[in-house]
Amino acid sequence: MPNGSLSLPARLCLLAWDPAGSTDTARVQHLVRAGALTELAQRGLLTDDEGIATPADLDSGTGDAVLDGLLELVRESLPHRWRTWVRLHARVTFDAVREQLVAEGHLRAEKRRVLGVFPSVEYVLAREAAARALREEARRVVEGPQPAGEVSERDAALAVLAAAAGLGVSGVRGGERITELTRRCVSAAPGMRRIVGEVWDAVSDEGARAPASARG
Repeated sequence: MPNGSLSLPARLCLLAWDPAGSTDTARVQHLVRAGALTELAQRGLLTDDEGIATPADLDSGTGDAVLDGLLELVRESLPHRWRTWVRLHARVTFDAVREQLVAEGHLRAEKRRVLGVFPSVEYVLAREAAARALREEARRVVEGPQPAGEVSERDAALAVLAAAAGLGVSGVRGGERITELTRRCVSAAPGMRRIVGEVWDAVSDEGARAPASARG
């Protein structure tokens, strides 16, 4: 996929970005957090313990500041279910991803003044072509002929979470293909079926409430 070096939450943030809307919504924040939880689970750093998101150990990390920040937050907090973690302090992860995308040149922070007085920062896409390519590739994962079993686990997770959020990548093949890609996601590690199920439910609940939007 384009921008393949980006983490799953960063790719989801770009996928949700709408130049005509606003990123600063609970829906997009929860989608980004869901991506971070899923990637940590796929890497084996968060495991499922009877529905509770549980760190595999106290020392391991990813080298990605956003993912490691969430992992540390889970380690330092009371135990919670996956669905709770999709929402709990989700803005912390979203803000960290947004700053990461600015640092890597995918977004641009523009200083403004509201009413000519109050300082504000507006975030805009700096690489619109790359964001469009990411969206088209996500659609190809869902609509294309490639067997779901040959899709990478990260690309399958991206498509599944984007579909749960109602980002318009489901395509004509609809639910059957999403089910196939979900099976691909849950093959990554023990407990992934429960993890993906709970994260999907939390994100799809948000998707049912409001239209997607994405500009900060």
